Amino acid sequence: MSGHDSKYFSTTKKGEIPELKEELNSQHRDSQDPNPLIRALAVRTMGCIRVDKITEYLCDPLQRCLKDDDPYVRKTAAVCVAKLYDINAELVEDRGFLESLKDLISDNNPMVVANAVAALAEIQEHSSRPIFEITSHTLSKLLTALNECTEWGQVFILDALSRYKAADAREAENIVERITPRLQHANCAVVLSAVKMILLQMELISSTDVVRNLCKKMAPPLVTLLSAEPEIQYVALRNINLIVQKRPTILAHEIKVFFCKYNDPIYVKMEKLEIMIKLASDRNIDQVLLEFKEYATEVDVDFVRRAVRAIGRCAIKLDRAAERCISVLLELIKIKVNYVVQEAIIVIKDIFRRYPNMYESIIATLCESLDTLDEPEAKASMIWIIGEYAERIDNADELLESFLESFPEEPPQVQLQLLTATVKLFLKKPTEGPQQMIQVVLNNATVETDNPDLRDRAYIYWRLLSTDPEAAKDVVLAEKPVISDDSNQLDPSLLDELLANIATLSSVYHKPPDAFVTRAKTASQRTEDDDYPDGNEKGYSANVGDGGASPSTSSSSVPYTAARRPSPAQVMPAPASPVPDLLGDLIGLDNNAMVPADPPAMPSGPPLPILLPASTGQGLQISAQLARQDGQIFYSLMFENNSQITLDGFMIQFNKNSFGLAAAGPLQVPPLAPGAAARTLLPMVLFQNMSPGPPSSLLQVAVKNNQQPVWYFNDKILLHVFFSEDGRMERTSFLETWRSLPDSNEVLKEFPGIMVGSAETTMDRLAASNVFFIAKRKHANQDVLYFSAKIPRGIPFLIELTTVIGNPGLKCATKTPNPELAPLFFEAIETLLKI
Repeated sequence: MSGHDSKYFSTTKKGEIPELKEELNSQHRDSQDPNPLIRALAVRTMGCIRVDKITEYLCDPLQRCLKDDDPYVRKTAAVCVAKLYDINAELVEDRGFLESLKDLISDNNPMVVANAVAALAEIQEHSSRPIFEITSHTLSKLLTALNECTEWGQVFILDALSRYKAADAREAENIVERITPRLQHANCAVVLSAVKMILLQMELISSTDVVRNLCKKMAPPLVTLLSAEPEIQYVALRNINLIVQKRPTILAHEIKVFFCKYNDPIYVKMEKLEIMIKLASDRNIDQVLLEFKEYATEVDVDFVRRAVRAIGRCAIKLDRAAERCISVLLELIKIKVNYVVQEAIIVIKDIFRRYPNMYESIIATLCESLDTLDEPEAKASMIWIIGEYAERIDNADELLESFLESFPEEPPQVQLQLLTATVKLFLKKPTEGPQQMIQVVLNNATVETDNPDLRDRAYIYWRLLSTDPEAAKDVVLAEKPVISDDSNQLDPSLLDELLANIATLSSVYHKPPDAFVTRAKTASQRTEDDDYPDGNEKGYSANVGDGGASPSTSSSSVPYTAARRPSPAQVMPAPASPVPDLLGDLIGLDNNAMVPADPPAMPSGPPLPILLPASTGQGLQISAQLARQDGQIFYSLMFENNSQITLDGFMIQFNKNSFGLAAAGPLQVPPLAPGAAARTLLPMVLFQNMSPGPPSSLLQVAVKNNQQPVWYFNDKILLHVFFSEDGRMERTSFLETWRSLPDSNEVLKEFPGIMVGSAETTMDRLAASNVFFIAKRKHANQDVLYFSAKIPRGIPFLIELTTVIGNPGLKCATKTPNPELAPLFFEAIETLLKI
C-alpha cells in the first residue's frame, strides 16, 4: 500500500453540516426577499431538510409564505406543509398549518388550489383521523378550479373528488356533467381519473337513459388511449379490464379495437385477449373466433396457448356458441402442431365438464393424438376424458394401459388422474383386464411412491373397493358440479375497490393498495435519531455520528417501503462517551450541548467470516459476507475494535467486479470505542461498475476510518445471493426452456463428497435460497430431482440433480443461456448442499 492511497478518500468540501449551517443563516432572509421566486425557493429548500430539530426554525417563514401575495409562493408553501407533516405531525397541527391549507382551497389561483388539495390528500394518507373532508361548498370550488388547472393539477383534484359521495342522484348527475369535458383531455392520466370519477358517481344515478348516455361518452376516450405507445396501452388495457367487468356495455360495440396487431408487444396482446373474452357475446362470437383461430397459428408459443385457451373459455361462457368453438378447436387439432393439440385437449376437457353428455362424439378425434402428448396438464386432461367416458370408448383399457407403463416417472398431476381413471374404468367395466390394471396401479400408488396425496387417495380407493364396491361407485362416479365461466374472476367487493383506484398502480396490479404498499411510519412515531445529515464524500459510503439517514435501495419492481429499510448498526456495550449534538450546533441552539449515548443492543445474527484479522488491521477486525434479505442484496459487516483508540468515520468502496456490485447507501457504523463492536447491513446495487473478462467470484473491498490507513481485503461473491424470488418455473415452461437451449449450454459436475440423506430436506434447503423444486423421477436405482433458479436480468438456471439417497455422490447438470456462469453456479450449489 503506497502513501498516496489516502487521496482516494480526501475531499476539498467543508462537509454538509457547515454548508447547511451557512445556508440556514441565509435562507431565513431569502424567505423575505422582494423577489417571489427567491421566497419560494427558500421555503422549498428548507422543507427538503428533513431534520426534526429544525422544524421550529421553518415555521415562521412557512406561515408567511402561505399568506404571500404571490400565488407561486403560496403553491410552493402548500407542498412544504405536507413535507413538514411527515417530519412532525404534531407541530403542523399545533401551529394551524392544516387550517391554512384548507383556506387555500378557496384561493383564486387554480394552481394554489391544486397544490393545497394534493398536500391535504397526502396528509390524509398518513393520518388515522379525518383531515380532508369535501363538503358541498368545497365541491363547488374544486369543480370551478378544475377548468383552469394544469393537467396534473386536474389529476390531483379529480382524485380528491373521487372520495366524495353525492347526496342524491341529482347531485351525482351535476357532478358528472362538470367532469365529462375532462374525457377529451390529451393527458391519459386526466382521462382515466375522469373515468374513475364518473364510474363512481354512476352508482348513484338511477336514470337508465343517463347511464346509457354516459357509457356512450366514455367509450371514445378509452378507445383513443389504445393509439398511444405500448406502455400506455398496457396501463389503459389493465384499467379497461376492470371497467368492462363492471360496465361491459361501455365497450360492447368496440371489440374490434382490441384485435391484436402483428407488431403489438406480447404483454399488450395478452391483455387484449383477456378483454376480448370478456366482451365476447352471441352477436360478435364469429368475429372473435376468427381472430382467435388466426392467433393460434402465430409463432409465439405462449400467445398461441392463450389463444387456444381463450376459445375454450368462450365456449364455456356462451352456451349457444359452444358448438362453433368446438369446431374451431377440432380444426386446430388437425394441423398437428404439438403444443396446439395439447392445449386444445386441455380446454375440451373443461368443455366436457361444462356440457356433460353433449359433445362426446369428438373423443375419437382426440384419441388419435394420444401418442403426441408429453405435457403433464394435457396428459392429465386426456386421462380424465378416457376415465369419465370409459363406457363409451371400446378400447379404454388399452388407452389407459399405454399411460401405466410410465406411471412411476409421471408427475403427481398425471399419477392422480391415472389412479382415478383406472378406478372409474374398473367400476364401469369390471372385467379381467381392468382388474389387473387396478392391482398394478394401487400397488404403484401405495408401495412405490413417496407422494402422500397419491398414497392416501390410493388407500381410500383400495378400502372402498375391497369393502363396498357400490359405495365406491357412489363416491367415484358421483355426478359432478357443472363448471362456470371464469372470465369475470374478481370478487365484486375487490372489483369495487380496484375501480376506486383507477389510474393508480393498484388498477395495474389488480391488487388493493394494502397488498403491495406498506405505509411508512408517521411523524409521530419517528425518533430524533431517524434523520441525521452525513458528510458523505463522492464515490464512498460513509457515516457521521450515531444515526444516519436510511440508505437508498436499488430499483425494484415494487415501491420502496418502510419494511424494506435495513436496520441500523447494532452496537455492543462500550463505556458511555459524550457525543456532540451536531444538530444543536447547526442551528445555533447550544454549541456546548452534549448528549450521553444510551447503552445500545448486542450485535445479532450468524457468525461472519473474518476477512481482515485484528493482527493485520492494527486492532481493527472486519468480518463480512454477502447476504439476501427480503428480496434485496446486502453486505453484512461486523466491525470489532481491539485497539486502544476510538475509531470513527468509516467508509467503504468496492473495486470493479463481474456483477457490478456497489454500495447503494451510506455505511452505518457509529464511533467504536476500544473493546466495542458493531454489526450492520449495507444495501447493495448491481451492474454499476462491472469488470471486463470472464465471470469471477472475486470481490475486492477497501475500508478506511479517520484514525487508520486504508485497509484492503478480498471477499468471495456467492452466486446464490442473486437467486431471485421469481425463479420458480412451471413444469411445461421448464421442459420447453430445457429443449430450446442447445446441448452445448449443458454443463455437468460431480460432487463425490456430498450425500443426500433425504429428498425433502434437500428441497427445503434449496427452496430457502430460491432454488425451486420442479419434478422428481426414478432412473434405475437413482433419484433424479429437477429445480429452477433465476438471477438478475432474467437469466435462468435449469438444474438436474442425480443421486442415490443415503449414499455419497451427487451429479449436478445445469442448462442456462449463460454457461460461462456454470463454475460460480456449482460453487453456490455445493455451498448450499454442505450447509
